[in-house]
Amino acid sequence: MKMTRKTALKNMAGISAAALTGLPSLASASDKKPFKLNGKINHSVTRWPFGSKTVEELCEWAVELGIKSVELVDPEDYATINKYGLTCAMCNSVPLHHTDSFNNPKNHAGHKKEYFDLMPKVQDAGFQNIICFSGNRHGMDDEVGLENCAVGLEPIVKEAEQRGLTICIEIFNSKVNHPDYMADSTEWAARLCEKLGSPNFKILYDIYHMQVQEGDIIATIQKYHQYIAHYHTAGVPGRNEISTDQELYYPAIMKAIYDTGFTGFVAQEFIPKREDQFASLKEAIQICDI
Repeated sequence: MKMTRKTALKNMAGISAAALTGLPSLASASDKKPFKLNGKINHSVTRWPFGSKTVEELCEWAVELGIKSVELVDPEDYATINKYGLTCAMCNSVPLHHTDSFNNPKNHAGHKKEYFDLMPKVQDAGFQNIICFSGNRHGMDDEVGLENCAVGLEPIVKEAEQRGLTICIEIFNSKVNHPDYMADSTEWAARLCEKLGSPNFKILYDIYHMQVQEGDIIATIQKYHQYIAHYHTAGVPGRNEISTDQELYYPAIMKAIYDTGFTGFVAQEFIPKREDQFASLKEAIQICDI
């Protein structure tokens, strides 16, 4: 069965405290010596692909590897993130809406309440970015969906401006992982940014998804970088480890991102195939740390 963010989150919800009692104890964050990084890239790691680990364990790994953020977590995990001196570079919307979201006007009132409830918690925790989604087309024209997204997001983005937060729309591929998803084009998402006209609305550019959907990654980043607040990574094909046996050459991509003047975060979102997930994460950070 294919692993997706949605199924991973469901699986994580089923992990009980009793199931975790057999895990080996972890040293405190202060006992870990951070991995030496070059400092050009701010590294993050997404929670859901490492669903067999607790947030606490993933924070331990982040401290050891010099990763500054553990992301795509819910408000109940914010205290753990802060305890380790980390940030959450991209916060989940609560609940997550992948397939039915801002392009459908019937969702606007509910989404507004959800984001208005969430934003104070994100602000209080000292975090910055909150994810959002277009939703699937369900037969809707892309131009209609673009206008609907702008109408639904406008009051949320205005509130984000007042709180110093940024709302980020993630772009997915609709060829493999998210059939019918509307925001499957960098150009479409950039036009939504232009329509909203706010520095507090940006794109979460997923390198894996956009390689599958449209390719031409470096040129696209160079063209649209002013609209991008955050990046996700994974290997292509397969969405697994970043390595030398897949088609994306991440050192060149990271250099292109850095050369745009980007100061945000790049998050590892690959689904590890190896048994030693820590080794996979460490290798990915080494490859991306130009």
